[in-house]
Amino acid sequence: MSIPNTLSRPRARRPFQLLLIKPSHYDDDGYVIQWWRSSIPSNSLAAVYGNALDAAERRVLGEDVEIEVTVLDETNTRIDTAGLIRQMRRGIDRNGRGESDGDGGGDRDGGSDNGSDSGGGGALVGLVGVQSNQYPRALDLARGFKAAGLPVVIGGFHVSGCLSMLDHRPSELQAALDEGISLFAGELEGRLDRLLLDAAAGQLEPIYNYLSELPDLTGAPTPYLPAARIKRTMGKRASFDAGRGCPFLCSFCTIINVQGRKSRHRSADDVESLIRANAADGTRNFFITDDNFARNRNWEAIFDRIIALRESGVPIHLVIQADTQTHRIKGFIEKAAAAGVNRVFIGLESINPASLKGAQKGQNKIGDYRAMLQAWHAVGVLTYAGYIIGFPDDTPESIRRDIQIIQRELPIDIMEFFILTPLPGSKDHQQLVQQGVELEPDMNQYDTQHVTMTHPRMSRADWEAIYREVWDLYYSDEHVATVLRRCRVWGYDPKNMLAKLFAFHAPIVHERMHPLEGGLIRRKVRRDRRPGLPIEHPLLFYPKFAWDFVIKYGGAYRMHRHYKRILERVMAEPDPLAYTDTAMQPVSVDERQRLEIFANVNAA
Repeated sequence: MSIPNTLSRPRARRPFQLLLIKPSHYDDDGYVIQWWRSSIPSNSLAAVYGNALDAAERRVLGEDVEIEVTVLDETNTRIDTAGLIRQMRRGIDRNGRGESDGDGGGDRDGGSDNGSDSGGGGALVGLVGVQSNQYPRALDLARGFKAAGLPVVIGGFHVSGCLSMLDHRPSELQAALDEGISLFAGELEGRLDRLLLDAAAGQLEPIYNYLSELPDLTGAPTPYLPAARIKRTMGKRASFDAGRGCPFLCSFCTIINVQGRKSRHRSADDVESLIRANAADGTRNFFITDDNFARNRNWEAIFDRIIALRESGVPIHLVIQADTQTHRIKGFIEKAAAAGVNRVFIGLESINPASLKGAQKGQNKIGDYRAMLQAWHAVGVLTYAGYIIGFPDDTPESIRRDIQIIQRELPIDIMEFFILTPLPGSKDHQQLVQQGVELEPDMNQYDTQHVTMTHPRMSRADWEAIYREVWDLYYSDEHVATVLRRCRVWGYDPKNMLAKLFAFHAPIVHERMHPLEGGLIRRKVRRDRRPGLPIEHPLLFYPKFAWDFVIKYGGAYRMHRHYKRILERVMAEPDPLAYTDTAMQPVSVDERQRLEIFANVNAA
């Protein structure tokens, strides 16, 4: 009998299981907010995943260890903790080809299924890009994995913001440390190798703090998510940060205290590479998540490269964020349009100069708003404006008046409203904590949709009520018709515009959620409820869920039908190109005397 020559067989690599999860957060009833199709992909998740793929390719744990990466976004995928734990244990211990537990147990996106005949290489669970409102959910998930003996680390803006701006450790961060859960502050580029090596050795440190060491992004691994992940979003849009850092000083912003005020940017080569990688997967729509792309020092080279890609036949479409001074940057708006930008988000925040000054947002000049908005419309780009409700001088009456002024005098297409929130990591939060001001203790509420502090001129009830009201004020029947009339003059597709207006109004009305947190078809799992709240009996939960579904989507259907009737009336109007209104009028030297928006400027 012959004896097999086992010495000649290559040794199978030991698997190391790396599970990356972007957590969602709880709704007002304590259920995880999750959708069949979520609104937008998480760039934090894409950035970490890109770094993980790079680490796996470089075999940072040794040539005999295969890093297998699973990536999940809880906004569109149920996180079945028990199923994922079983899957990871099988991956660590198996002697042969691994298996997937499907959607609930984790989608296999990336990594390898090569088996091992010499024991496992270890594991690490990472809660990625955790914002303040997501921290309670992240901690609950982390506890489940930690209880099973798996090493866990939480990173993102909440951890980074707290460690950056506070001189003490908040109780929720200490709670994680007390349970053996590690914390990661700062950016991951150049630091993942150490994290993986420590996890593989069973020696994770309690805190990894890299806030003082901002990495160079040139040549760094680029953000990427598998096509299967992208398809779980409504717009099938990928995201990437072309740069990080913002030079401005907005007191409500966390970006500048976590990512710094100096522009750090990717090279045009890196951007082209990531666009081509996504295009190969069929993804050609991108959200550039730079907090302010206009202040990326490499914006022109990046735009030029994307323009060249479009001219070569790659149909690229972009959404960007930029400040209110973009029209003063020579060539920026024109090149943005040529590069495929079809939507720009602008942090308008307020039309009250006193509010802007108090928030240290001196770059917003109300006198420039009309010229800036019209410059974007001139190249066919839709304008999305963010507006904050609850500055110290705000009252329900002043807010209603300002919305009416905006409707009449500013050519904005879509408006998004946010409650002024002292986010951990911002100067506002730091100062309030130092002053001993009572703040909402539940981080789940810090989603810019809930009141988390007192207001000098409004009660909590009044503040919440006017926030809810402004959506209906802006998206009134009359103003929806006005926006549709304007878009016909500007050459936009009215049906497409109607869809966008509906998409930003319906979620707040029928789901009580901000449109950026919304999605298509709400998913709710009975047992995925916040700890401390009762798990409802199936005979109560499922009939109530079904009834809520009928009420919400029946209401949304009726709203859409109503919107369509407005469109039909507008489309039936004769001579659409003759339409004009105050907001569409060219900027003139005498408008400071005749437009109401400048009354605030003159008073200031």
